This record gives sequence, C-alpha cells and structure tokens, in this order.
Amino acid sequence: MGSIPTSIIVSRIHKGIDIRDHGSKNAGATNVYRVLGTIPAVIVLAVDALKGMSAVLIISRLSFGDPVSNMILMKILAGVSAVIGHIYPVYAGLRGGKGIGTGLGVLLALIPREVIIALGLFVIVVAATRYVSLGSLSAAAFILLALVVEKYYLGIKVDLELVIACLFLTVLVFYTHRSNIKRLLNGTENKFGREHT
Repeated sequence: MGSIPTSIIVSRIHKGIDIRDHGSKNAGATNVYRVLGTIPAVIVLAVDALKGMSAVLIISRLSFGDPVSNMILMKILAGVSAVIGHIYPVYAGLRGGKGIGTGLGVLLALIPREVIIALGLFVIVVAATRYVSLGSLSAAAFILLALVVEKYYLGIKVDLELVIACLFLTVLVFYTHRSNIKRLLNGTENKFGREHT
C-alpha cells in the first residue's frame, strides 16, 4: 500500500508528466503543489495519508488466532512498512517521496492528539518561515519529544514500541530531508510557493 506512487499517478493523469522530472524532482505533495497546483497536491497528500492510516487500521482488524499477540506492535510495523514503501516504492523504481504524508496518516491512526498539535506547529513554522521542510522537520521532532516527555516525565502510559517507532521515523524523515537541511543551513532552501511551468 505504501508503494502506491500517488504523486506519479496524479501527475501523469493531470499533465502527462512524471513529477520526478520537474521542480525539486521529489515525488511528494509539496513538489506537486509547486508544479501542478493546489488541487492535485491536496489529492496527493490525502491519498498518501490514507495509505498510512489504512495500513494501521487494516492490520488492526485482522485476527492471527493468537490472543496474546502484541497488536500495537503489529500496527506499528504495518505503519512503518507503509512509510518505507512510500519512500522506496517497489512500483516506481524505489524513487518516492520523503515520507511525510504517509507518516502523517500512520501517526494519526496511532497518536491523533500529538499529531494534531504537531500539525499546528507545522502551520506556524511554515507561515513564519515559508519553509515546508522546516515545518515538517519541526513537527516530526515535536512528536518524538512529546512521546518521550509523556512517557518518562508525565507518567502517561505510552508503549515503548511506539517511542522506538517514532524515533525511527524521525531519523528517517531527517535522512530523507538531508538535502533540505543542507539548503536550510546555507540559506538556499526553496520557500513555499508554486513553480510556474
């Protein structure tokens, strides 16, 4: 499910192009927005998020005939697999997006409260700086920090597997954004806006 290349399909249907040959050459919603506009980008983001959410929700409905199975672990593995599939899609030459949209869907299914707060942070950061990458990185780091604080400082029950999964996903997001981080540091990162083609 994660490997369904939403942005590639939408860009081919909408304009007969491969989005990976245009703009930032990334197969994600932000690049679709820059190249194709708002509606195609919203479709891509929604479907990418749905891929991640569906992976978690579908696995939670399956019965493996073992009442002691760790269902939270099964949900996490399904969600993480969907994110990895999105970044390295088997149907599109392993050249996918950066995992934000699909990761959003996964975490919405697992920890909606923290994700909603992180989305608010994302909007604030992007509105203040116009850097989508910085907003994405800030939101990812916030979710991990929130879970750590909840588990180890506030005494809220948070599964260790969930903390480890969020650590993995945060590292993965920072890795897929490594070129963005370099551009942010040297002041050449693209600001949010549409490319005129």
